[in-house]
Amino acid sequence: MPPSSRDDVDPRLIDGVLALAMALAVAVTIAADFEGAGRSGPVAYLFALAFGGLVAVRRLAPRTMLVLTVLGIFGYYALGFPVIGMALPAVAALYSAAELGRTWWAVGAGAVLVGVSSYFRIIEGQPTAYLYGYELATNVALIAAAIALGVAVRLTRETRERARQIATLTAAEQASAAEQRLQAERVRIARDLHDVVGHSLSVISVHSGVASEAVGRDDAAARQALERVREATSETLRELRATVKVLRTPGTEEPARGAAGLAGIDTLVRSAEDAGLRVELDVDVPAGSVDAAIDAAAYRIVQESLTNVLRHSGARVAEVSARVEGDRVRLRIADDGAGSTPLRRTDGRAVAPPEAPGGRGQGIAGMRERATMLGGSLDAGGGPDAGFVVAADLPRRLDT
Repeated sequence: MPPSSRDDVDPRLIDGVLALAMALAVAVTIAADFEGAGRSGPVAYLFALAFGGLVAVRRLAPRTMLVLTVLGIFGYYALGFPVIGMALPAVAALYSAAELGRTWWAVGAGAVLVGVSSYFRIIEGQPTAYLYGYELATNVALIAAAIALGVAVRLTRETRERARQIATLTAAEQASAAEQRLQAERVRIARDLHDVVGHSLSVISVHSGVASEAVGRDDAAARQALERVREATSETLRELRATVKVLRTPGTEEPARGAAGLAGIDTLVRSAEDAGLRVELDVDVPAGSVDAAIDAAAYRIVQESLTNVLRHSGARVAEVSARVEGDRVRLRIADDGAGSTPLRRTDGRAVAPPEAPGGRGQGIAGMRERATMLGGSLDAGGGPDAGFVVAADLPRRLDT
């Protein structure tokens, strides 16, 4: 919020101008001597300077200024100087006290001035009708206006200051929210890269082993395995290029991920089957029936689960099920591998089981975090008979 023009002016300059204006107004009133009953002189004009000088220090000591102004008015009239009115020299003091948060002091001082003035007017024998019908009403109106103006200025200033504070806090909150969104996007991209690269490396590792064993004995099988390695490498590079494009493009929230959805699950199944794993697929998720973020998360969960099967389980068959049930999406990936018990191959080498929840691996932890962030849940562990089972429960739609 840009500062107002008043905020650009030195307060001391404003107080100086007000002090000069007060001194001149009182001096002119003294010189005019409207009622012709007083005696002006140098001392009377010194009072005018004193009233102006008190205005100059109004910000430093508003209550002291108010008290001295009231006493000065009483002293001025006690010395018999020309009438200048009660409200004129007190206006600045009353306004300043109210503006600087001393409203009740201003109200009390105004009441004292009106009461003392009325008392002496009655003693002097002034007509009651004139006193209550004109002079008293005028003094009360001037005093009330000065106090009200001071309060209004103070409230306006406080409102403006609160607006500035709110704007500052809002800007800080927006910056914090932007940082949180950026961090969440980084985590999401890191998780996607983990899933993509991990899956591709698993496929590459399997086919590289096949090619290594087939060279010199079955050149056709070796060529086919190397072709699968090339395809997996190309797919990974495509995903990496898409991610880099997102990172280089400011303001992009959801990157284009090609087939990163259940509609592209056939690609995962094909690559897993090429690696020697038979996949039984049962997908019943109509196009457009789930939000894009849910669709992508389901794809990644299936991808990471198949990657774990290829890496760790020694399984021959994996079952992949995805279906919409009411307002939920149910995923289940089960295999017939080692489950939670290490598998022993015929050559005696141990094969690690899939990552157990809470273990050092990040695959299951990443899948569970992905599901939780979307309002779902994920369980992973040994199957009832053998193998390993990943079961995810996701909402169809994100809350808006």
